[in-house]
Amino acid sequence: MEHNDIDACIEEWETLSNEYRALEKIHKEYRQKLEELTQLQTKCTKGIAHQRYRINIIKQSLKKSPLTPSSHRLDHTNDPDNSERNELLQTDLIRRKAQLYDMENSIPKPNGLYLKIILGNINVSILNKEEKYRYKDEYEKFKLVINLVAIAISTFNLLTNFRTADLLHMFLLVWYYCTLTIRESILKVNGSRIKGWWRAHHFISTVLSGILLIWPNGETYYAFRRQFMLFNIYISFVQYLMFMYQRGCLYRLKALGERHNMDITVEGFHSWMWRGLGFIIPFLLIGYIWELYNAYTLYLLSFSDKAEWHVITLAALFLLLFLGNTLTTLSVIPQKLKERMKFKYRFTRLDKYIWTHKKRRVSFRNPESPQRRTPAARAASFSRKRPGMREEEEAPQVTPPNQVTTIGDENASTENGDEGNNLNKMLNDITKDIDFEKVDQENEDESGQEETSNEEITNGEEEGDKKREGDAETETKKEK
Repeated sequence: MEHNDIDACIEEWETLSNEYRALEKIHKEYRQKLEELTQLQTKCTKGIAHQRYRINIIKQSLKKSPLTPSSHRLDHTNDPDNSERNELLQTDLIRRKAQLYDMENSIPKPNGLYLKIILGNINVSILNKEEKYRYKDEYEKFKLVINLVAIAISTFNLLTNFRTADLLHMFLLVWYYCTLTIRESILKVNGSRIKGWWRAHHFISTVLSGILLIWPNGETYYAFRRQFMLFNIYISFVQYLMFMYQRGCLYRLKALGERHNMDITVEGFHSWMWRGLGFIIPFLLIGYIWELYNAYTLYLLSFSDKAEWHVITLAALFLLLFLGNTLTTLSVIPQKLKERMKFKYRFTRLDKYIWTHKKRRVSFRNPESPQRRTPAARAASFSRKRPGMREEEEAPQVTPPNQVTTIGDENASTENGDEGNNLNKMLNDITKDIDFEKVDQENEDESGQEETSNEEITNGEEEGDKKREGDAETETKKEK
């Protein structure tokens, strides 16, 4: 808004000066916080490195062969519980490594060698979660758009024969795979777990596309051109299909908490796509066999008198892609089975730390009895008793000194009386807050054997209740 006189301008300037002084204070505080943040990041990085160093020492100690008597590193070899304690420690180490990995995702990481060569020693870590997800989504959209463009150009080249269009297509492939390698390296620094062959696949594809770009226009080139254009159309279609399918799988698994939020769609079949095995594998195998066929065709063309060095080099690269893709995809099956066993092992060991409702399935009157009562059976028996009988059972009973009743043995001696009373009190404190109706709902999926045993116990308790009621009525009649 413009001002009409100098007084209004001076007044506006004074107001702006006051706001600037407040802004200076905020900026000064920001710089102080930024310095503190940098110091805290350095401390966290050193602390994580120290934790991993100590964890590696512990793991190396646990992997050693049985210790000699002169060794003093582990002095529990004669402990009968040593094996169990070793397993529990291994579980704690696995959990700690996962915790350290989560910590690393919120602090800057050093760039890899490839990024240092391409971009220099700059920080590409994204600390804001929303910006991380936005960058990942842009990566996904980039792949989708380029695949659609590649299908269009390959179809045009298949129907026509223009060298310029061919070079444009090859240049697009080189630029696409170069950009993929850079973006994937940045995603890996920011927590994405793409690794192994699928990163190497893009580097090899970059080299292959570069050789295709500089391949001279000759007889061998035109002998392979039509086959290569058909191959590009099919591969682009499969990649588009894989992208749409993997994106749906990742969205569902991330919502269930089974996958990391920075996981991305990549080529090939993966363990988290287990349910789509029958749908995806045929398309992939056809593409891999086509790569082998390309290698075979180029190998035959290499025997021509006019064959360039590009021909045999491309044959070797296509063969390498075929072997890597096939072996990596087929290795998913045993890897998935191994992960299932590891998953089952980890959650079995959690029972050592978590007291589930299954551990409460002991008799509340006699836990040492061979026939144990479930909470459902006890609740059913308890609900059928008369109010008077409940009050009698809930009322504290005074045991004579010469007749102390413990939990495990009703004829225990007087010396064990205090221990029995303490155990009774402990069990009462444990079970007073148990919601037996909720436990009954949790036990609906139990096996038929447990249900049968519960019914037998319940029937026996019903007969006992009826017998007690009959005895009470008989005694009442006798008194009358």
